[in-house]
Amino acid sequence: MNRTERLYALVEELRAVSPRPRSARWLAERFGVSTRTIERDLGALQQSGVPLYAEPGRSGGYVVDKDHTLPPLTITPAEAAALAVALHALAGTPFAADARSALYKVFAVMPQRDRQAARELASLVRLPADPVRPTPLPPTLREALSGHRLLHLRYADARGETSDLTVEPLGFLGGDPWCLVGWCRLCSAAHGFRLDRIREARALEETVEPRPVDLSRLGGLGEDFVTLDTLYSFA
Repeated sequence: MNRTERLYALVEELRAVSPRPRSARWLAERFGVSTRTIERDLGALQQSGVPLYAEPGRSGGYVVDKDHTLPPLTITPAEAAALAVALHALAGTPFAADARSALYKVFAVMPQRDRQAARELASLVRLPADPVRPTPLPPTLREALSGHRLLHLRYADARGETSDLTVEPLGFLGGDPWCLVGWCRLCSAAHGFRLDRIREARALEETVEPRPVDLSRLGGLGEDFVTLDTLYSFA
């Protein structure tokens, strides 16, 4: 059993007995490796987002929250490869890291044979190395948007001159480059701020109520945009 297979099997073992714990020693004997190897594996799973926690005590051990892990998926190798291709287009966007994490979780719950078939199929696809120009500071902006927190931006105009602005984040507009849509308190209007011109971004403690701005059509940005909720159902 290679490490990828062992990581998948560890999650399934802990899901199967949840909420009862399994000790690192028990798991090491189960998978025929050292306790230190199991502890490294469990640490890697935690870093990848698997909801693992340790219960102290003589009868303690590691527990996985079954309600927050993916159940077995009936996803075909072609569907998995299609996800990998689609997510490649998110490189350089505010959602690239989340896309990689989501794809890792999907692959983690696929049977080994299907994972290998998906890898072989994906290896036959050639994609541009840089589908979207990279954009700076996306995690800070994304977290401020989801937390409704006020932003301090140091923003450069077309001539490279920078200004310090206080902005209420409203959303993102995809494109090349991507834009942060925000309500600028200096001019009391909504603007699109190119991510490649943001020199510094800092989330402030102040939270703000979302403003009723239509992201699908913003005056002054020169074109119509389609929001995700008009394309997909998030029910």
